[in-house]
Amino acid sequence: MDTIPTPRPKTVEAREKVVILFAGDSGDGIQLTGSQFTDTNALFGNDVSTFPNYPAEIRAPQGTLAGVSGYQLHFGSVDVFTPGDVCDVLVVMNSAALKANLPKLKHGGTIIANSDGFDTKNLRLAGYPDEENPLTDHSLDNYVLHTVDVTKLTRNALEGTTLGMKEKDRSKNMFVLGFINWMYSRSLDRNKKFLEAKFKSKPELLEANLKVLQAGYNYGDTSETFTTRYEVKPAPMPKGNYRNITGNQGIAIGLVAAAQKAGLELFYGSYPITPASDILHELSRNKHFGVKTFQAEDEIAAICSAIGASYGGALGVTASSGPGIALKGEALGLAFMLEIPLVVVNVQRGGPSTGLPTKTEQADLWQALFGRNGEAPIPVLAATSPTDCFDMVYEAVKLAVEHMTPVILLSDGYIANGAEPWRFPEAKDLRPITPPFAKPRETTDAEPFLPYARDERGVRPWAIPGMKGLQHRIGGIEKENKTGNISYDPQNHELMVKLRAEKVQRIADTYRPIRLDSGPENGELLIIGWGSTYGAIRTAALELQKEGHSVAHVQLRHMFPFNNGLRGLLSKYRKVLVPEMNSGQLRQLLRAEFLVDAQGLNKVQGMPFTSEEIRVGALKLLKS
Repeated sequence: MDTIPTPRPKTVEAREKVVILFAGDSGDGIQLTGSQFTDTNALFGNDVSTFPNYPAEIRAPQGTLAGVSGYQLHFGSVDVFTPGDVCDVLVVMNSAALKANLPKLKHGGTIIANSDGFDTKNLRLAGYPDEENPLTDHSLDNYVLHTVDVTKLTRNALEGTTLGMKEKDRSKNMFVLGFINWMYSRSLDRNKKFLEAKFKSKPELLEANLKVLQAGYNYGDTSETFTTRYEVKPAPMPKGNYRNITGNQGIAIGLVAAAQKAGLELFYGSYPITPASDILHELSRNKHFGVKTFQAEDEIAAICSAIGASYGGALGVTASSGPGIALKGEALGLAFMLEIPLVVVNVQRGGPSTGLPTKTEQADLWQALFGRNGEAPIPVLAATSPTDCFDMVYEAVKLAVEHMTPVILLSDGYIANGAEPWRFPEAKDLRPITPPFAKPRETTDAEPFLPYARDERGVRPWAIPGMKGLQHRIGGIEKENKTGNISYDPQNHELMVKLRAEKVQRIADTYRPIRLDSGPENGELLIIGWGSTYGAIRTAALELQKEGHSVAHVQLRHMFPFNNGLRGLLSKYRKVLVPEMNSGQLRQLLRAEFLVDAQGLNKVQGMPFTSEEIRVGALKLLKS
């Protein structure tokens, strides 16, 4: 039996909120450590927000700045809207992780460094000059530095096992996890259950990881260096059932819920691409809900399979990132021409071309609105956070099905991989989704079925192949009004273009009234955002309001058509600021549509805004 050292007396200090950044090589298990500690805090009742940040390479250059993987977690007993502008604690596994992330640590913050990662080789790979070691040269005197030989302590914990040295070293992230759980007064129960599920068929690895996890916890308990533990109490969130959720998980769960509510089978045709692949992984686990997932040979086959599924009476869905959406463009025009339901999710990443596959960006808004040949206006929605992904994809399905049109939902890498607590709804609380199915005909003596005869909303009936008496022609060539027969008549083409556009424009009449996220109903400055800028803008706006500035914030979720109330809202403020992770795409749309002198605050670095960047930008505009 292992001997557990005697715990040393410790003090416990309360903290309202904490930002921790875990960083190391891609192979150090940083993402797992961060996500496990996030789940523990979310289960405890903290509000959380996360930012995973990792290289695009599967096996990035070990020990180099390019190979650093990071996971930033903000958790608190108060509302948390961002992963934090700067971190309170920086946990680094090697010298490259320290060099890459030190600028993100606040003055006087705590550094916990794995001393084994600061040997001569690691220092050279990280680009430090010869004979220079930040752990010993006093360059970190403005911080609280703790060095821990995580590698050695991990190996000691596994002494006597049959594991090789590489296998032992792979579990050092569990030492860090155990120690951080001790540091913030958290139980190991959640992590132990995870390991038991992960390694249930590999008992030797399970035993090793459990040993190292406990060793990390015991180290904190017995260490003479660490004399203080911290406590972050649960946040006062509304009552309900919660789980921790990422944006991609929110999309997957929202699709399942919407399909069930609509009474439709869900078919998901997809080709793997970062950062959208997890939607496919998540949906593939839901076969018990009748979900069918198809990993196609390419992006074109993926969307065409989804179109075929919708033609056959299912809910067809596909997802990708910018490069894949470009390939789907022709088929997306076909779905628009056919006027059948289709949901297309774009989890945006840095571009163009392959660009920055694992970094975030908002540069596909124009692609979503205009990236098709001909006149093909398609509704475009945007999710603002991981939990909002559920609501917005549910609305995307409702609009697609009830209005017989493709709908595009924009997410991005920041939302997709980030996590936060989600209070999930009950089925009875979800809005109904009613497919406009055509009614089969019992007799063939009636008038011919008109597949493009429209109701008062401009929506055509959904006739499923095999329905009695509903034979009709469908395809990508222009159709004759009402009959759907092929037509090359110029006047008919113009009419059909207008009818399809009017149908999509009328969708704005179904939106809920636009509302401010915070701030006065009229005043000096309105900050307009969309997508994942929500948390940073909300934090900055609330701070500016506390400082006495006349600043309001609205986050758009309906990118096309715009909410009918947006024009009136814009007229109530003297100045408008539009922060975007692109070169100003929404800003130009607002200027063109509403003739408003919107000013841009733009960032195209593959990294999300900090709240301070937005606060400074807003103050600059207020003073101009």
